[in-house]
Amino acid sequence: MRIEHIRQQLRAAGAQLCHEDRILRAWLQALPLDSGPKRRQADHYFPLNVRNLLPGLSAELDALATVCSEHPGLDGSARLLVALADSQTIESVLLPRDGLCVSTQVGCAVGCVFCMTGKEGLLRQLGSAEIVAQVVLARRQRPVKRVVFMGMGEPSHNLDNVLEAIELLGTAGAIGHKNLVFSTVGDRRVFDRLPESTVKPALALSLHTTRADLREELLPKAPRIDPAELVELAEDYARSTSYPIQYQWTLLEGINDSDEELERIVQLLTGKYAIMNFIPYNTVNGAAFNRPSAERAAAMAGILHQHGILVRLRNSAGQDIDGGCGQLRARSKTIAFQPKPTGVA
Repeated sequence: MRIEHIRQQLRAAGAQLCHEDRILRAWLQALPLDSGPKRRQADHYFPLNVRNLLPGLSAELDALATVCSEHPGLDGSARLLVALADSQTIESVLLPRDGLCVSTQVGCAVGCVFCMTGKEGLLRQLGSAEIVAQVVLARRQRPVKRVVFMGMGEPSHNLDNVLEAIELLGTAGAIGHKNLVFSTVGDRRVFDRLPESTVKPALALSLHTTRADLREELLPKAPRIDPAELVELAEDYARSTSYPIQYQWTLLEGINDSDEELERIVQLLTGKYAIMNFIPYNTVNGAAFNRPSAERAAAMAGILHQHGILVRLRNSAGQDIDGGCGQLRARSKTIAFQPKPTGVA
């Protein structure tokens, strides 16, 4: 379901734009759809046909996303296995400090070799209302003031639905634009469309290596854009929005943690409006990858810091529960992880 479909139902019942917006705001705040000004009855501000529609619409919206299981982590996060109306499952993550990570697809077509989500390939896109429904689901449990589009799927492959969801979250959802974070492996359509949006989200770019040949191995179905060109495209967006680009770098022992990679990162990011996020690999049973030692990861971060590059050494939420993106769904579906391809070194 798309957000526009919700609006169409309301219009067909005689709702005016003010009614649509009030109902959508109530939904986004996890309130009853007929919520309105205090001390006033719903029949004072909604037409009769709209009031009659709301119970059925509420049930329809509730069915968009329901929690199958919840897996709390020691870091204050909680990974949610979420069922959609067609019984497909996705994952959302309640993050510390009022954050939420949402999925944009069931599965993923990029096929990153270190990620469980892509093992099934792409099964289907999420509608914009299904994306927003994950925020509603989370807000029933805790405040959500920041939403990152870093869960299952590649947002650039579902661009219309993701941007429609971002538009609503950044307006009726009362989330600051820089607190909406669009994560991508890099797609030229992103750099064309995001600057045109009314709500301009912050951008996170999954880089993982400075080498085009290695990036092709690690992200086999990502667009073939040289990392240096990606950084330039991202820098233009950063300067136009005044939000730094968050570069994502999953640390894989013996693959992208070399001194040579560090030297090239310094060359690429010196003087750029950028934050490098080093994320030690979240171990997956059966996968032929390992994370570098904590000492090596810290040393890498320290070297970039010495060169004036803002760097964060981060762990993905849910490390203690083996809850890396796609793992909860994989365990529920018994999806096998394939070994890394030859040629990755």
